[in-house]
Amino acid sequence: MNGLPDPDAGMELTPAQVSELLPAIQRGEIELIDCREDDEWRFNRIEGARLVPLTRFAEAAVPEKPTILYCHHGMRSLRAASYWKQRGLNEVWSMSGGIDRWSAEVDPSVPVY
Repeated sequence: MNGLPDPDAGMELTPAQVSELLPAIQRGEIELIDCREDDEWRFNRIEGARLVPLTRFAEAAVPEKPTILYCHHGMRSLRAASYWKQRGLNEVWSMSGGIDRWSAEVDPSVPVY
């Protein structure tokens, strides 16, 4: 339907894979969540993403649709994906390398820090 891999195939997607899913993200079929902090979000972000800082994950509702998470380098988003997977969200992935890799491989106009 939306081009996502089988949830049992692993918890990470490459930036290139996420880039191919941008139309589905824009249509609202897939949730794109930035799990960095507010100051990082203000510096740069991927268009169409929603901010849910990892520090507030305990109070955040588990999404009801396929979800891709990203952070700066991919470590926080991998923890966040694992957290939501343990809470019943099967279709959740972390973008490997985070927004830093996104800038290097997909959109060089996104500033790095």
